[in-house]
Amino acid sequence: MYTLTVENLARFFGPRLVFKEVSFSLSSGQSLAVTGRNGSGKTTLLRLLAGLSSPSKGKISFSRDGQKLTRAEYRRSTSYVGPELTLYDNLTAVENLRFFATMRGVELDANSIERILADVQLAGRGGDFYGAYSSGMKLRLKYAVALLGDPALLLLDEPTSNLDEDGKRIVSEIIARQTATGILIIATNEKEEYGFAQKLYRVGD
Repeated sequence: MYTLTVENLARFFGPRLVFKEVSFSLSSGQSLAVTGRNGSGKTTLLRLLAGLSSPSKGKISFSRDGQKLTRAEYRRSTSYVGPELTLYDNLTAVENLRFFATMRGVELDANSIERILADVQLAGRGGDFYGAYSSGMKLRLKYAVALLGDPALLLLDEPTSNLDEDGKRIVSEIIARQTATGILIIATNEKEEYGFAQKLYRVGD
């Protein structure tokens, strides 16, 4: 059982306050949709939770069976899909998967790669360069990379943006799989995406 605890989080950019007093707790099997007006700090909050930046005030802790994880363990247990996740245009889909799997300490064989690509409807396209993919295909591969190692915490920024109906269905399946065993947090202003989560949290008010 994993538990994410956020206590009195605040973030400033210089003198400008983005948000303050953000607090919530989630455990395995729970999900949260973060919403708010444009510029309210939804993406900033996900960046903090992903460890891509640090809060100005407050505390983020992640534990497994009551034992607090180290920062390195937290990072290995967390995946983020958003603007900050950049893949390599000059590598194929398979090469991108192998590279990021090595970074995360995940072992991949040929069968695992084929299964992962099939899960995001990229079967048969593993030898194509990422730079040649459409925007929707690129996002699908980002999901494939994010799911390497079955993350305990999955963070999604506007999860169905730029996706067609097939892509949205894939995301729905990924979310269902994640919420069965792990923690899910999405940032969105799309009301149709609120249904992906059990709880709603509005930032910036």
